[in-house]
Amino acid sequence: MKLLLIDDEEPARKIVGMSLRADGYEVLTAEDGKSGLEIFKKESPPIVLTDVKMPGMDGIEVLKRIKEISPETEVIVVTGHGDMDVAIQSLQLEASDFVTKPIVDEALTVALKRAKERLHLRKMLKEYTDNLEDKVKQATEEIRQRYEFEDNLIQRSLDGIIGTDKQGKIMIFNRGDERIFGYSKDEVIGKIDIKSLYPPETAEEIMQGLHGKEPERQEMHVWRETFVLGKDGTKIPVKFSGTVLYQDGEVIGSVGFLHDLREIKQLQQELIKSERLAATGETVAGLAHGIKNILGGLKGGVYIVDSALKKEDMHRLRTGWDMVQRNIDRIAGLAMDLLNYSKEREPEYEKCSPNAIAEEVCKLMDLKAKESGVEIVRDIDPTIGDVSLDPKGIHRCLLNLVSNAIDAAIFDEDEGKEHLVRVITRRESDEAFLLQVSDNGSGMNETVRKQIFSSLFSTKGSRGTGLGLLVTQKTVNEHSGTIKVDSEPGKGSTFVIRLPFEPHSHKG
Repeated sequence: MKLLLIDDEEPARKIVGMSLRADGYEVLTAEDGKSGLEIFKKESPPIVLTDVKMPGMDGIEVLKRIKEISPETEVIVVTGHGDMDVAIQSLQLEASDFVTKPIVDEALTVALKRAKERLHLRKMLKEYTDNLEDKVKQATEEIRQRYEFEDNLIQRSLDGIIGTDKQGKIMIFNRGDERIFGYSKDEVIGKIDIKSLYPPETAEEIMQGLHGKEPERQEMHVWRETFVLGKDGTKIPVKFSGTVLYQDGEVIGSVGFLHDLREIKQLQQELIKSERLAATGETVAGLAHGIKNILGGLKGGVYIVDSALKKEDMHRLRTGWDMVQRNIDRIAGLAMDLLNYSKEREPEYEKCSPNAIAEEVCKLMDLKAKESGVEIVRDIDPTIGDVSLDPKGIHRCLLNLVSNAIDAAIFDEDEGKEHLVRVITRRESDEAFLLQVSDNGSGMNETVRKQIFSSLFSTKGSRGTGLGLLVTQKTVNEHSGTIKVDSEPGKGSTFVIRLPFEPHSHKG
């Protein structure tokens, strides 16, 4: 069987490729998403194994493209350890499975086994479905053969398949259903109808189709996540798809397909727990690092002060005292950021001018900018007027973005560049306005850009804690707004805050 392996790391391609070939697969390899898609279009392998994090086209985009070209292809996604969001997103996009790096042979073998079983069953089920109406019209012997094939196919399906007559009575209840519901076949067939098993809204929809007056062929319902009740009353998460069946324009029954999600949901919970533990450890480590740096600055300042007092050196005393004051301010800022980030609060809305807030922030930062050889440029839209927002919170957001922009200019290795920080306000529509801060400083690569809003991550080394942008994002979200960033190494960054003129939830 052909298998396409897409990974930008050559050692991974070689090692995994060798293992797969040893298992009898004809392995095609690609070093990136673009070339992988070209090979897929040419060779049409039934199974694709793709890494998620790749330059250019990532694995999620590859998954989407492949499913657009061939929905039947089984795509197994390789994610980083604990990367819960990507794992869940890949499953939502119909990935057949996912494995984590480093790839363990046993996990990959299980994923491939499931993929091959699904391919085989899907092929058989498609052959059966495509020929269902023709088989109904065949002679008695052909009908008998059809039922033997049907029983073998349906009963061996990994998923639950429920077939009913035109009254909704259950006539087919396979082993997959027995595993999901806990009922035996004898307890169900001919004795209960779908209203006892399906979710109420789904049962009602199918029953309306069974009793509909217009004999129109209904398309298969799209897969949906829902719950069914087991024999013991337990709510069981499933993916469900169903349709009413017709023959010669007349209703003959219905069929429903159920995919058990309990294993996936359990895996999601384990991933959530793992992610929480990782986030807690990362938070503690980040805070400890930030506090350690501040303590180092305080100790250095205290040492200089003690030394100056002994020598009665007033110039050195002022230098040491300035260090102490700066680090006390850093402690106060860190404490305030922690309080703002941890506290769930409704913004204290009042009518005020975003332009006035932007101008005040620019004035506060002008001196720091000039001392660093950076010019702050204002581009204010006078049509915005007064809006409802929390002036203190938005002031802190803008102050943080402008301060970061100046630092990005300071850290820029291109000393010959005329560094600018541009603060822009714009009326976007009658419902929203923009606050934008851009710079032409050092910029960020894609990896850094993805981290700045998701963890205690700082581009400033020992000078930052990474809390500033987390607090900024939290404040903007509390205002029912959004914040986005566009950045390129060596060319600078642009942060755009989009806020509504009126709050979506207002306690005042």
